[in-house]
Amino acid sequence: MNAAPHPRPAPGLPGRRGLLGGLLAGAALAAVPALAAPAHAGARPAPPPPGPRATRPLLLGTYTSEGGGGTGIGTAAYDTGTGAITSGPVITGVENPSYLAPHPSGATVYAVAEQGAGAVTAVAIRPDGTYEVLGSRPTGGSGPTHLSVHPSGRWLLSANYTSGSVAVHPIAEDGSLGERTDLVTHSSPPPGPGQGGPHVHQIVTSPDGGHVLAVDLGTDTVYTYRLDASAGTLAEVSRAALTPGSGPRHLAFHPGGRFAYLACELDNTMVVCAYDPATGALTPGPGQSTGTGSGVSYPAQPVVTGDGAYVYLANRGHNSLTRYAVEGDGAVLRLLDTVPVGGDWPRQLALSPDSSLLFAANQRSSTVTVFGIGPDGSLTGAGAPFPAPVAVCVLPLP
Repeated sequence: MNAAPHPRPAPGLPGRRGLLGGLLAGAALAAVPALAAPAHAGARPAPPPPGPRATRPLLLGTYTSEGGGGTGIGTAAYDTGTGAITSGPVITGVENPSYLAPHPSGATVYAVAEQGAGAVTAVAIRPDGTYEVLGSRPTGGSGPTHLSVHPSGRWLLSANYTSGSVAVHPIAEDGSLGERTDLVTHSSPPPGPGQGGPHVHQIVTSPDGGHVLAVDLGTDTVYTYRLDASAGTLAEVSRAALTPGSGPRHLAFHPGGRFAYLACELDNTMVVCAYDPATGALTPGPGQSTGTGSGVSYPAQPVVTGDGAYVYLANRGHNSLTRYAVEGDGAVLRLLDTVPVGGDWPRQLALSPDSSLLFAANQRSSTVTVFGIGPDGSLTGAGAPFPAPVAVCVLPLP
């Protein structure tokens, strides 16, 4: 297929793959109120002695239409003790799988097709460890860049970055996808300075399961929806306005369910947000330092350890990981340090199910780097970088 010219990003806004490598070559086809809560002690209890080492599956997202990219979803395995990764075969027949999300049952994984004619694909994980592509459905928008499965396991939620919309698809008993049940396009407020239009970068369900939140980088807004669990439709219930031009990208909830941590890629900040489960309202606090110094480092994604004690943030421009201690029962982030990620342009982070390992997908160096997490949240590199073509997503499976 001949590559279409890359669209020029609006002034002040990095394109999906300009800073992210430019849009797809096949684009012709995308202050929190202070709480009187005790501070966290600053260190987690020492983990129990490790059990027998095991090897678990690892999936890798890429761009199939980009030079040097992959040919589908990469498969691998990781050692739960050392973090060492060994490669496996590629799941072919999946276009531009730049983000992956598992079904709660563990029997299916879903991938976006980040391209002009956006789509989502279901892939079955068979008991013998093999994979089968179950088919794709259009998202109704362009450039889908994120997706997640509702905790009920009945609905797939996807975010169309380029067209600024969110979509809902039903999930059948076998994990396959039905026709889209809803598509909501963000039309207000107006886009932030130089941001061109709405650009939904993430869609997630709150920990209580009561609300769906869509993070829009273009309108500097987080939209809260209520999902009709019978019809698969979304009704907006709240909006949270961020600083104009901040470019909110991804958030991660504290396991307590009352706070979320939001990375803003255009003003290089992390924002602690209070969350009200009763109303779905998100209340952003002031932007905090990412520890990367002056200039914009395009923070990409935060992750929270399972015990809620530490938050890590990927900084693409700085090629680093920021470590925060969580205090005040989730209300406070205390900056601890930054460490080199060991690769170029860390696009996405993932924790192992037990939060003992941190994986970073480094897009420009085509590598995955792995870190062991100590009792104090410190990061220690675990071996040499693992080669993965245009690594933009890494998903360790239980």
